[in-house]
Amino acid sequence: MTRPGREAVHAVGHVDMVTVRRDSTAPTGETTVVRLLSLLPAHWTCNPCSVGPDRIALRIALNPAVDRQAVRRAVSSALADRALEGWAEER
Repeated sequence: MTRPGREAVHAVGHVDMVTVRRDSTAPTGETTVVRLLSLLPAHWTCNPCSVGPDRIALRIALNPAVDRQAVRRAVSSALADRALEGWAEER
């Protein structure tokens, strides 16, 4: 359902992003997932698929305004934040 005055944006798939803890002194995934989500655009649909102490998997919905490259850039930018030091994208 769309709110009045808003266009419906239909999903065109998703991208799964996985981040891993590279530094054992960094906060665990249970804390880090909250920080990571807060650094991504608020209008994105992001769902944690799994969260463990050393690994976080997020599923991010794609749509005509959000493509895979935009997601990768945003996640990379978020991981550069000092609050997420010790975490990196799994390659």
